[in-house]
Amino acid sequence: MTVAETKQFKSYAQQLALLKQRGMIVEDSSEAEYLLRQLNYYRLSGYWHPMRRFDAATGRSLDVFRLGASFELVYKLHLFDEQLRHAVSGELGRIELAIRALLGHELGAIDPFIHLKPSLLGASAHQALSKTRETRYEIWRKKYESALSASREDFVAHHKQKYGGRLPIWVAIEVVDWGSLSHLYGMAPGRARNPVANACGLRAPQLESWLKSLNILRNYSAHHARIFNRVFDIKPRLSNDPRLSVAKGHENRVFTQLTLIQYLHHELGLSAATVLPTLLTTYPQNEIVPFKRIGAPEGWEKSELWSVR
Repeated sequence: MTVAETKQFKSYAQQLALLKQRGMIVEDSSEAEYLLRQLNYYRLSGYWHPMRRFDAATGRSLDVFRLGASFELVYKLHLFDEQLRHAVSGELGRIELAIRALLGHELGAIDPFIHLKPSLLGASAHQALSKTRETRYEIWRKKYESALSASREDFVAHHKQKYGGRLPIWVAIEVVDWGSLSHLYGMAPGRARNPVANACGLRAPQLESWLKSLNILRNYSAHHARIFNRVFDIKPRLSNDPRLSVAKGHENRVFTQLTLIQYLHHELGLSAATVLPTLLTTYPQNEIVPFKRIGAPEGWEKSELWSVR
């Protein structure tokens, strides 16, 4: 079988005609073409994919839409997802700042320059992770130095002028991104990891897995990627806290990731945690792509972490 180099180019009108041919309802063709120009066919395809018919015999979705699939619903799902990404970015921002502050304080109590002294870090810092045999710390250090060099923050310039450029950990931690922050937490010695985890109501391995999971969610949100109806590769390690039972069983769905945010906002006292619950109630209700596709169980809104009082 010959493999085609690429799909054939289609104009906006042709794209829309193809959707109609496959059974999608398009009430306003001019508006639909306008949205295809603004948003891209393949971005929107993530929202109409669950509207396709499923062939149980082959286990594959067909290029035919289910009865009732409409371009209007596709756009509503896109708008909901856009609002969800914005809300997630804001809620995660508060968590990131809190973890930075907690970790910088605990590491600084051990040694102001612990991030420059790998011998003071935990055993995982010395693990080789790549074919070049670089250690986890060596890889982290390169990313840190790169971020430091690229930073234009006033506090970085101040430390360069007054202290020769060596930033103590409680300052340096403001330079790294979430990914480097989560790796630094993973490399931290137990006497720094444990107090931070305790503040979050978790054990250190659990918090480490949460930070990795939320970093993925943050990256999707920051790069305008779809988070609605997405299946995540990494599953966070949930504790036995009964409040988290609402998220168990669907750890690879976005509802669990959102529940982690709710939990940390409550535990760290970051907010009343009403932003996400309020937003989820605006989901465009429909029978083709029901709300449960995000991984939420029946009665989720009545659970302790999600109820708005």
